[in-house]
Amino acid sequence: MTTTPRLSVLDLVPVRTGQTSADAVAASVALAQAADRLGYTRYWFAEHHNMPAVASTTPPVLAAAIAARTERIRVGSGGVMLPNHAPLVVAEQFAALEAIAPGRIDLGIGRAPGSDPVITQLLRISGPTADVDRFPDHVTDIVSLLQPDGATLRLTSGREYPIAATPAAAGAPTVWLLGSSDYSAKLAAELGLPYVFANHFSGEGLERALELYRSGYTPSERHPAPETFLTVNAVVAPTAAEAHERALPQLRQMARLRLNRPMHALETVEEALAAPADELADELIAAMRGRWIIGEPDAASARLRDLAVRHGVDEVMVVPVTGAYAAEPADASPGRVQTLELLAGALLEERATNPPVE
Repeated sequence: MTTTPRLSVLDLVPVRTGQTSADAVAASVALAQAADRLGYTRYWFAEHHNMPAVASTTPPVLAAAIAARTERIRVGSGGVMLPNHAPLVVAEQFAALEAIAPGRIDLGIGRAPGSDPVITQLLRISGPTADVDRFPDHVTDIVSLLQPDGATLRLTSGREYPIAATPAAAGAPTVWLLGSSDYSAKLAAELGLPYVFANHFSGEGLERALELYRSGYTPSERHPAPETFLTVNAVVAPTAAEAHERALPQLRQMARLRLNRPMHALETVEEALAAPADELADELIAAMRGRWIIGEPDAASARLRDLAVRHGVDEVMVVPVTGAYAAEPADASPGRVQTLELLAGALLEERATNPPVE
């Protein structure tokens, strides 16, 4: 292992003031192409619904667009919220992605709804997909369906019925379990699957989740040893002052979410700076600033390196939560690209000259 981690990206396709959904997607396509060019390992899309500032509603669709516009980076979901979908449909979508970009697809699976109770009911109106208690069975079903040989269903008549996610698979996506509690850590260990804790969302319980996963891991044929990495919100700029300004829109948005206040499109930096003081929100923002990576390149890369070493991981997935100034183009996100460029310059070049010792 090296003290210089690999870098990856988690994208929620943020929508800010003055942007359309088309603008936001165009900006994310450009961001993914930058990540591909810079040497990032993987690029995942989250699944969220009915949120004015988030356009990543359908990870498979977005992953297909990115796979077609990049050359080497792994693409996938971080994650598909499985209780919202039929397992066979998820398996078919990601088998199709594997055919589009062989050897480059990750299927990250989560158990949370990804929205509020009303939207959750709309997503699960068909009934069977809402059976959260069957989540472990649905995960194992998907893993089986994605294999080249598919799976076999035994009917009540006793007859065996073969099912495959695609007719002639040559390979399968890598399946990851995602979570922010002990549940997914224990299940990933039991099933012998890679696991990621949603550290960017909360950070509470990270050490316990990783310990449960690693100590309880059951080796599987495809994953003989536990595999995990960290996620973290990051804003990097040439100066610390600019980084803290660019972090403010997303910090304020997260504070609104945690205080259960009405959500709207992400503010520009100018709008966030001009907002009146808010004692409750400011307390939350101060706490989040301490957990996020915000600063100039040397300081930010040092914190990322320390985070990876402290938790024994060889990869960190950054969520580039970098806000935009009002004058910046609607169909681009120069601040988010800048974050990836500055981290790559500080860490990926260092890793290339000091490869890990196995």
